[in-house]
Amino acid sequence: MKKMSKKIRKNIVALIPARSGSKRIKNKNIKLLNGHPLIAYTIQSAINSEVFDEVIVSTDSKDIKKISEYYGAYVPFLRPSIYATDTSPDIEFVKHALEELSKLNKNYSQFSILRPTSPFRKARTIKRAFKLFSNSESDSLRAVEKCLQHPCKMWTLDGEFIKPFVDLGFSGPHNQPLHSSQYPSLPEVLVQNASLEIANSNVIFEQNNISGSKIIPFFTKDDEGIDVNVEEDWIKAEIYLKSEKATLPKIFKKPFKN
Repeated sequence: MKKMSKKIRKNIVALIPARSGSKRIKNKNIKLLNGHPLIAYTIQSAINSEVFDEVIVSTDSKDIKKISEYYGAYVPFLRPSIYATDTSPDIEFVKHALEELSKLNKNYSQFSILRPTSPFRKARTIKRAFKLFSNSESDSLRAVEKCLQHPCKMWTLDGEFIKPFVDLGFSGPHNQPLHSSQYPSLPEVLVQNASLEIANSNVIFEQNNISGSKIIPFFTKDDEGIDVNVEEDWIKAEIYLKSEKATLPKIFKKPFKN
């Protein structure tokens, strides 16, 4: 696939990965949050952004397919189970989706991964990210935020002892190891969140990864990067909603019923 000119506004597909069998939260992608399945909020944001030519859900589940189509996504194929395991890397579902779409004469120069576990991502978030990516010369864009749990203060087991996970030497006027230094004195580190990724499709087939070598950061704001992956996250999300510290995209459909 040829790299798309940055002046072309579209020819981009949204890929929403939603495999079945999630273990940390059972049926996470279709569990109800504020009356709608979790995945519905990502589908709604993608559609409302008006950035994408198509919004595709990649799933191995007929139930998730049915729910996704109800909320407006396109599910023209099911993902093979070999690409939907606990350890399946993202490149497998992305490559599978792009190849299956190509068989349908739908060839996209760019793709965006929008994970259902980021329900507070808004249409305006996607628009802002796409504008940033379109005005860059990068291979991809990835949502990030400042890391609060700094890797210089993380440890790994080494027999009966522990050792620093990251060993960058010493710093400061007292020449102390970084794990014994105050947070403000540590090098700034960014951590990715589940909000979104955008990339040129050629990186999949030419570099065999989903990011390429030139990656620009997209800094999420406020509730945009909140990730819902474990039970504690779900509880926090409900508390944020009640306190209005976070808001979900509006869904105008009636809640899905089997």
